[in-house]
Amino acid sequence: MTTANDISNRIIEAVMAQKLAPGSRLGEQQLAMLFDCSRTIVREALTRLSTRGIVTVSARRGWYVIEPSEDEAREAFEARRVIELGLLHQLKSVDKAAVRQLKAHLQREKAALAGSDVGVRSFLLGDFHVCLAECLGNGLLADTLRDFTARTTLIAMLYQSSHDAAQSCADHVRIVEALEAGDIARAEALMSEHIGSVQSALRLQASTDPLAGLRDALAPMHKSPAADPGAARSAIAATPAQPATPVTPGKKPRPRKPRAATARSLSPASDNDAAPADASTYLGALL
Repeated sequence: MTTANDISNRIIEAVMAQKLAPGSRLGEQQLAMLFDCSRTIVREALTRLSTRGIVTVSARRGWYVIEPSEDEAREAFEARRVIELGLLHQLKSVDKAAVRQLKAHLQREKAALAGSDVGVRSFLLGDFHVCLAECLGNGLLADTLRDFTARTTLIAMLYQSSHDAAQSCADHVRIVEALEAGDIARAEALMSEHIGSVQSALRLQASTDPLAGLRDALAPMHKSPAADPGAARSAIAATPAQPATPVTPGKKPRPRKPRAATARSLSPASDNDAAPADASTYLGALL
């Protein structure tokens, strides 16, 4: 019989394999049909994942996979850095059985890199960190890292990570080599560098500006009157009309002599001439 724990584990694995994208909807009825269980069990599984920060629920949309914000992305990596570096920092030594288990995991990673299944590759690269915690004898931190690894996988998908999978595997190999040699300090430094390189590969903005997209879209467009007929017509309409010469009754109006062009009218516009105000600049200033 399918349990709530089975369903939550399958969803976590799908996230780590990049098979469930951020924002994917998780319908209770569809999951109940898929796992051949009641909606009560499905709801229990989704509630557990909600407390673990993997899914969320909306009154209108129902259950769906989280879409981490940039601040949440930074927090997730900081949490992983604290947990994983702390785990290595308190180590005195690593037994041979743990090293053999880690090397076996690395062999699966390399085989996945040579294969074509992107999901297996993504899962194994993330699961290395969970495996490391398990090999070092801390199951509680392994469970915590599983959740944080799933969150950082969603973050990498959402923010289009450019980090190379082969580079991740190579980083893991160096960390295990340092642990096998008993150089815990080097393993800790390599782990810090690895997490930092994965984080820096994300396309995160240096500072969050909630109006950035709208500001760029509504920025004033600088056009010359020749390129914008509407602006040219507006400029003509704005030119004040010359007063008409009064005409005495019974007399023919005298033709006006053309005025000689002044030096100012023939010369290019001075830098001190005020440019006509553009109303769109006020919108840009408000944004």
